Amino acid sequence: MARKDPKSLLERSAKALQENAERSGPAAGASYTMIGAIIVCGGLGYGIDAWQGTSPWGLVGGLLFGIVIGMWEIAKVVWHK
Repeated sequence: MARKDPKSLLERSAKALQENAERSGPAAGASYTMIGAIIVCGGLGYGIDAWQGTSPWGLVGGLLFGIVIGMWEIAKVVWHK
């Protein structure tokens, strides 16, 4: 039984990893956008609560708005084709 060349196995594995990373790029970007939108909008809502004294409604509104923005970005990636 012949042994496979470990270098060619490593090259094939690296190429497969690169291809998978390239294909998952838009989905990863949309997920990062969702996380960022929730954090930024939640932070803005928290800041509005601290400024206006409307706790917790600014935070809740900001989080919900961040979720809506994030879902919109994910929907754009999913329904792109």
